[in-house]
Amino acid sequence: MSGKIVSLLISKDVKSPMQKVNQIVLEEGKGIFGDRYYEQKGTFSTEGKVQPDRDVTLIEVENIDEFNKQFDESLTGEDFRRNIVISNCDLNNLVDKEFQIGKVVLKGVRLCKPCEYLSDKLGNEKLVDSMSDKAGLRATIIKGGSIDMTSQVEV
Repeated sequence: MSGKIVSLLISKDVKSPMQKVNQIVLEEGKGIFGDRYYEQKGTFSTEGKVQPDRDVTLIEVENIDEFNKQFDESLTGEDFRRNIVISNCDLNNLVDKEFQIGKVVLKGVRLCKPCEYLSDKLGNEKLVDSMSDKAGLRATIIKGGSIDMTSQVEV
């Protein structure tokens, strides 16, 4: 299975909006350089303690599109607050598996639950609950490096 990068996103802290970037640098044991979890400023950060399931998050654009169609919304990857939006890759099948994006090697840790930010934005918890198994994948970095918009997802 080969997936394509749709967007790369980082946020400096919990309150900052996600920003699209053309390239991200991933570091083992730290996360994505410049992102809130790299700086231990994420919602679930524990200062001084590395949490591998916070390294990087991914979501399928097809799931975002399906959600928008089903609920007549116009959400983007930024609204879901994931780092990598991809197409043509079933992330649910990558829990406990290694996969590659460019030369970076990641391992799926667990599925993401929809975030509180999204729930607050929509003001409807039932809508958010409908995304419970479609809200993305948390992954740890096995081998770091850089990913850009031309990088391919290889499973």
